[in-house]
Amino acid sequence: MIKTLVATLCAAALAATATSAFAALKQGDTAPDFKAAAALAGKTFDFSLADTLRRGPVVVYFYPAAFTGGCSIQAHSFAVNLAKFQAVGASVVGVSLDKIGKLQAFSADPEACAGKIAVASDVDGRIAKSYGLALSDTPAGRKDSRGDDIDHARVERTTFVIGRDGRIAAVVGGLAPQANVEQALDAVSRSSDDAARITQPEAQQNRR
Repeated sequence: MIKTLVATLCAAALAATATSAFAALKQGDTAPDFKAAAALAGKTFDFSLADTLRRGPVVVYFYPAAFTGGCSIQAHSFAVNLAKFQAVGASVVGVSLDKIGKLQAFSADPEACAGKIAVASDVDGRIAKSYGLALSDTPAGRKDSRGDDIDHARVERTTFVIGRDGRIAAVVGGLAPQANVEQALDAVSRSSDDAARITQPEAQQNRR
């Protein structure tokens, strides 16, 4: 009986440790800065989170793999709604463990990023891990929608809304691809409204 109880408690402790090791960063945390090779409309460029934040809030969304059903839907939904994100001053960038060559095609594909959404390559998973996200092995033989092997690990689908101050304003996870985009848009809009309310009194004081 005692041995069973001890074994149960040890198992629970190990499970808790494993969960905390991959606990996603939360609202209020400082977002880890990163630079990565990225693609937009088929062309490569060097993405820098710090540089992009100087222009306004950034929506960083992690997704499992390019050219897979849910990920193409999510990318296309971000593309369709990009003007709404831009209306509140926000930029959008996707991050996966895909190689940059594949992301060039994904960024230009009309059924995915449609030439509107930038996607960054995190081939070693370093960026995903810095955000506390878990990686899982792709089963052998799994192929994407183009019939190519998915030869990398997958990151859990999670979106971070990062304010200009570099802090995480919202974390969106555990949702279907399209719902993820909708929640991200709602979060960045609310974040923008909150920032406006904070700066309005400051502007009024400066006019006095």
